[in-house]
Amino acid sequence: MNHPRRIAPLPHAEYLKALGPSAPDPQKPPSNALGLLARHPELAKAFLAFNKYLLVDSTLSKRTRELVVLRVAWRRQCRYEWAQHVLIARRAGISDEEIDLVRTGAPTLLNRAVDELETDSRLSDATYEALGADLDEQQLLDLVFTVGTYGVLATTFNTFEVELDPGIPHENFNSHT
Repeated sequence: MNHPRRIAPLPHAEYLKALGPSAPDPQKPPSNALGLLARHPELAKAFLAFNKYLLVDSTLSKRTRELVVLRVAWRRQCRYEWAQHVLIARRAGISDEEIDLVRTGAPTLLNRAVDELETDSRLSDATYEALGADLDEQQLLDLVFTVGTYGVLATTFNTFEVELDPGIPHENFNSHT
């Protein structure tokens, strides 16, 4: 899968040093994504501060966030993002059956919202109205920013062919049809 001259991630110790105070806990396992981002420390620091909001402080529930991220990862065919977020989704209480609904593109409201944002860069009136029945204005904004941000990450991981971190399973990614 590797092609000549893709940007290789920095090793764990090097990316911790490059990211300085923005680096994750050094006890956390190595991350090829962080190793790649650390090749551009200023960009990484700015992005990681923003992404921390989406992962930790967003007004979306963890379940909603993870179902949205998984749908983006699946649509973008991003193995790295998919595998990482299947694990996070399970920790958020999402079942394998719910993950399969994302994978198969079942007609759930969140799948529809992600599909519209990814395809049309907007939500239809019907989808917006349906989302608005359960989400407030801040949650709607967080949903759109989550789709966009994880789309950018998927594009980055795919472009630079970021490999799965050691010990992370493929999570049925090859079953994409």
